[in-house]
Amino acid sequence: MENALSPSPAGEIAGRVASLYVYPIKSCRGISLSEASLTPTGFRWDRNWLIVNSKGRGLTQRVEPKLSLIEVEMPKHAFAQDWEPDNNSNMVVRAPGMDVLMVSLAKPEKIADGVSVWEWFGSALDEGEEASNWFTTFVGKPCRLVRFDSDSETRPVDPNYAPGHFAMFSDMYPFLLISQGSLDALNELLKKPVPISRFRPNILVDGCEPFAEDLWTEILIDNFTFHGVKLCSRCKVPTINQDTGIGGEEPIETLRSFRSDKVLQPQKKPQGKIYFGQNMVLKDGFGDGITKTIEIGDSVFVLGKLSSPTEAAT
Repeated sequence: MENALSPSPAGEIAGRVASLYVYPIKSCRGISLSEASLTPTGFRWDRNWLIVNSKGRGLTQRVEPKLSLIEVEMPKHAFAQDWEPDNNSNMVVRAPGMDVLMVSLAKPEKIADGVSVWEWFGSALDEGEEASNWFTTFVGKPCRLVRFDSDSETRPVDPNYAPGHFAMFSDMYPFLLISQGSLDALNELLKKPVPISRFRPNILVDGCEPFAEDLWTEILIDNFTFHGVKLCSRCKVPTINQDTGIGGEEPIETLRSFRSDKVLQPQKKPQGKIYFGQNMVLKDGFGDGITKTIEIGDSVFVLGKLSSPTEAAT
């Protein structure tokens, strides 16, 4: 791990990686990591699982805010680069008032057809009746837990922004990056500060100016190149207290005053969107599924950037 920022001919030093997060089950609580394995579809284990309703539609905190109360624990070594699960490897799932659920990391054989998340439709791996009963009981309506079937399915991101790139069950893109400076600038305007967990990033960068990430078109972290795809438009999830599952008005109302498309890009027709964070894809190719890692403390170099937010893709 790097102890200090060091000059590099590669580009301007923007800061360093302060935190890394994965969210194995979409819309459930994240896991903070000291290092994370990179894959073309995001960090390893990120959004590999999805809770679906009786129609196969993916559930998120937008409709079921209590999903924020579900905690996920992976095996101790699951995030190491070369670790592979065996028949005794489990994902542990906990929630208030519920018994502990153990989900085997061995891939299930049962297929769930008709699974959908946003614009994507396909099949997934069904984690079985015990998991289904657990989530049905907690959510209060028929649910199943499914796993992305990377052997038979792909989920392309929007080809207008990042052709040739893919994700699993993340909202739109493999990685979301936010800076600590942006969070600090927002919290200075709020009566009650909010934690970064409200925004569910994968990478938190410290040491740069607030909203510097808006301008980043290409960055380098530990010799891996990430491309800034587009600003992340926010839904109601940041208004949900991740410790209680209870929603409110903030921080979206405050963000609306200075982070809306109307404010950031006044030359364009407003769509009523609010932006916080930068969606990213990994530009480096991977052969034979080989993964690489980045870790807390890694320097972040800016290789390309825009001159103002008015030029940013949205």
